[in-house]
Amino acid sequence: MRNKRNRGAVVIIDGRKILLIKRVKRHEQYFVFPGGGIETGETPEEAAIREAKEELGVDVELKDCISIIEFNGMQYYFHAKITAGRIGEGKAAEFQEPDRGIYEPVWILIEEFPLKDIRPQEMAGRIQSLLEQSLKEEGTLG
Repeated sequence: MRNKRNRGAVVIIDGRKILLIKRVKRHEQYFVFPGGGIETGETPEEAAIREAKEELGVDVELKDCISIIEFNGMQYYFHAKITAGRIGEGKAAEFQEPDRGIYEPVWILIEEFPLKDIRPQEMAGRIQSLLEQSLKEEGTLG
């Protein structure tokens, strides 16, 4: 049984693409939203901002909380915008430990999003409607 841990995560949409973390672990490939565990004394917002810096190498501005779901603890998802930094410059511990699998920031085209194994699946469904709205508004969410 996995330990439950609350986490903060970011949802970054830029025009027709969304930024995810590609995971390859035990010969299994899937995608997750950038984020991680909330530390003691930290708010979900602070955790999301810190994790974006650690995992992606970027500073973000949070716009709003778009979803809270229960999946191995409470998970808070924030719509975010990149304000500084370069994607791929993340220095999180998981990038340095080969036994934890591969972590790679990747842009996924909105059209490809439904074809990918996104985890947690409940969040993927919620984001799909946000992506469709983004397409209608021609990228005004990013």
